[in-house]
Parts: sequence; C-alpha cells; structure tokens
Amino acid sequence: MAFVTATRQPLMTMLAGILLAAATYIVPAPATAEVTAFKQAVAEAAARDEDLAAFYQANGYEGIWTGKGRDRNRRAALIEALRKADHHGLPAERYDVDGLHARMKAARTPRDLGLLEVEMARVFLQYARDVQTGVLIPGRIDKAIVRTVPYRDRTSYLVNFAKSSPKGFFRALAPQTHEYTALMKEKLRLERLLAEGGWGKTVPAQTLKPGVSGSSVVALRDRLVRMGYLKRTAAPTYDANMTAAVQDFQRAHGLAQDGVAGPGTMTEINISVQERLQSVIVAMERERWINQERGKRHIEVNLTDFSAKIIDNGKTTFETRSVIGHRAHDRQSPEFSDVMEFMVINPSWYVPRSIVTKEYLPELQANPYAVNHIEITDRSGRRVDRSAVDFTQFTARNFPFAMRQPPSRGNALGLVKFMFPNKHNIYLHDTPAKNLFGREVRAYSHGCIRLADPFDFAYTLLAKQTNDPEGLFQRTLATGKETQVDLKEPVPVHIIYRTAFVDGKGRTQFRRDIYGRDARIWEALAKAGVALRAVQG
Repeated sequence: MAFVTATRQPLMTMLAGILLAAATYIVPAPATAEVTAFKQAVAEAAARDEDLAAFYQANGYEGIWTGKGRDRNRRAALIEALRKADHHGLPAERYDVDGLHARMKAARTPRDLGLLEVEMARVFLQYARDVQTGVLIPGRIDKAIVRTVPYRDRTSYLVNFAKSSPKGFFRALAPQTHEYTALMKEKLRLERLLAEGGWGKTVPAQTLKPGVSGSSVVALRDRLVRMGYLKRTAAPTYDANMTAAVQDFQRAHGLAQDGVAGPGTMTEINISVQERLQSVIVAMERERWINQERGKRHIEVNLTDFSAKIIDNGKTTFETRSVIGHRAHDRQSPEFSDVMEFMVINPSWYVPRSIVTKEYLPELQANPYAVNHIEITDRSGRRVDRSAVDFTQFTARNFPFAMRQPPSRGNALGLVKFMFPNKHNIYLHDTPAKNLFGREVRAYSHGCIRLADPFDFAYTLLAKQTNDPEGLFQRTLATGKETQVDLKEPVPVHIIYRTAFVDGKGRTQFRRDIYGRDARIWEALAKAGVALRAVQG
C-alpha cells in the first residue's frame, strides 16, 4: 500500500449521498517511509484497545479500511450500516457517522490514514456488538434480568469481516429471527403514524359500554379506526361493530375480551404511539440479548403475557396460561434461559428458606402446630416433634430446620413439576389454586411459574419419547409416589419479558409492563442516545 504526500491532492475523495465513502482514490507512491508512518499510526491508535491491538498486530498493521479495491467496498458498507442504525433502534449519535465521514474527507497524510483506519475499526466494533447483542448490559438495568448475553469475541468481528462480503456481513449481524424482522416493520409503521399525528385525541371517559353514544364514543370510534381495529364509520353509537373492535383490541393487549371499554381497557386505548414505539424498541433490544439458537424444540415463558408455550421448529405446538411471581420486588420471576432435564410426578415441596423464615417461622412462634400440613425436618431429614421445640428461641438467621410438604393433591406444587435446575430455584409446576388462572393479571407466586394445564404440558413433552404419553404419566401419577421422569431430549427453556411481540398471525401484541422493567430499559436506552423518530410515509 502506498500513499501520496500532503502537498498533493487529498487521498480520499467521497461520492455524494449515503455512500460517499465508497470512492477513495489511492495514488501509487513508492515511499517506504509513508508505509512506515501509516503502520506506526495504526499501532499507536490501536494500543488503546486490547482487541484492536491484537487484530492489527496479527495483521502486520496493514489496513482493511483505507486502501483501494475491497477496502472501498468495506468503507461504503460501514457508512451505509451506520446511516441505517436508527432502523434498529440504536443510538445513532454514538457512531458519529458525519464526523467519521468528515475525517475520511480530511485525511491527507499516511499518519492521518493510520489514525482513521483504527477509528473506523473502533466504530465498526461498537456498531457490530450493539446491533448483534444489544446496547445495554441487562443485569445493570435490573438484577432480575439474569440473562447470559451471547457476546462474540470482538477480534473475531474484524477477522471474519475481512474475509466476508461487506454488505452480507452487516446484513447478518442483527438477529435473523422472524420476531426481530416483524418488530422492525412495526417500528417503521409506528414512526410513520407518529409523523401523521398518532392516533388522535385520547378518549375522555373511564368506562364506555355498548349502547351508549356521545362525544366520548365518537372519540373512541375515531381512535379505534386510526389503530386499525375498526373500519371507517360515522356511527355515533357504541354499536355491535364497535363492540367487536373493542374485543379485537382487548385480544391484542391481553385483556378480558368482554367488549366493554372499562378502566383497564381505556387505559390501554389511551396509551400514545410514542409509548408503544418505546415498547417495540425495547423488545428489539431484548431480542438482541437472546440472539442465539433457541432450540428446534424449546419452551418460552413470556412473563408479561402470563403464558407458557412449547415451540417446535418455529411454530407453537402447545400453549397454556401461567401465573408468575408477585409484583413485590423479592417475589418477581427472573429472566433467564436454561435446559429442562426432567419432570417430577407427585412432587414434594421443599419450602424455600426465604418462605420458611419470613412467613412460617413467625406463625410457628405464635403456634408450634401452625402450618401442620408441612413437615419440619432436621439436617438429617428426620421429622421434628413440634411439641419438643421452642420456636421463639430462633431467628431467621439461626433457624436450624427445613420444611417439606409431602406429595398430595393439596401440595403447593400440585401433582407435577418441570425441572431445569438453576441457582434461582425457579421451575414450572402445577398448582391447586386453579381459580387464579381466570384472572386477567396473574402475578401471585413466589417466583416460580404455575401452569393452568400441566398434564397436557407433560403429555406434549413426553410424546417425543413414548407412544402413550398420557398413559405413562397417569400410571406414574396413580402410584402416589414421588417419581422423576427424565426427558430423553432435554428442552431449552427461555423465560422472557416482552411488552411488545408479534403473534402467529403477524399482528403486534402489547402487554402491560407488569414489573416496570421495560420502563427502566427505555430510560437506559434513551440515556445511551436512542431517540424516537417520526418518519414521513
């Protein structure tokens, strides 16, 4: 590689428009000193970043951005990707594409080019990681988001990019899932709506029922039309068409589908385009955090949707309602991925120590025979005689006993639990409290996930390893004995939290931010530089 001196015309002349970086002309010059100056500048600039230093050292301090031929294509692809960073809900200002472009135009000496070479690599690495695995570190936003993000080795980005088609490499960085693509499409739709003024005026009423009329009904009608749930109409009355539209809206927002615009439904109807757009951008960031193979068969629990699904080859083959952890900070269900290895039929409930000391110990101190459906055991697992123990002498710190509820229909875990052993002590299970599944908001547990249809869930899992899954399950259940049934093919489990997602019909669904996590994520994204934008159609 050779470079012209500062007395000649600029080495880099850019084409106008989005790909100005594409046309960089290198005039041959045999001066070895210029090559040396370039490499020295590269080594100096790269030394501030361990990964960049390792890459350029291995590459003999040769450039991959500032030469001719393929380098020109790489520059063009980088500039194009950076200018489209907003499409992914990324903090575009972080990459300062205009500043980078200005430096490209101003580079005149070998040293200028060497420093520019490393700056382009630095910006490339920042963008590549952001678009592939997220802008934020989940655990710093909320400790209950204990997801292991599949970060790639930074040096590998440069090594693989240098060997690849530049445009193809950039296209492959973002999650290649149907969900991510659909969210991007929804983001653009909402951005266009934002430019058009959103969904119009909010509805000035707390409750509207079928049969009523008036200005509030007109406002509701107009808003439903703008949202796409109702065909354009001049009807001033809450008629059958509006009732059906409200039910459609309720279905898409996880609400009871009674066709009545009550307080809960009205709150969701009056949420702005801006807030929905924030939810979509947060969902895209969350999708980047789990940008990895989910498993041909996997289980997905969406906490905000109060649902649990078995997904085979991208299609939902089983779905059931769920109850999740209570809103209280110490009872919220965490987010993570693991692998389900077995189920336990007729399980015992080994009471978590936090429940033992916070809930049951005070009851035992008041009455040693309290919660008598649960056994108290010593460190050797032997049953303790309650009458021989003065529970008032113990505190949460020194209480020496464990508690266990034997298998029974009244067991807190019901008749089956599904295990993916993890440090959070979270699993899926049956429950005797079936009445909770009829509620709209189902956040009542201590963190584990309760299933409305645990037997059918078990049958679906066992169908992969037996011709008679129901018979196997029921015969085991009939013994009344605690029995572990291993899954011959362990199944990945992903506990996620999405307030915006796309259903099987391609329609965007929205859910309430039950734990307030998405609000904190959006705040962090905005602080990082992510901004809402209005796009003209």
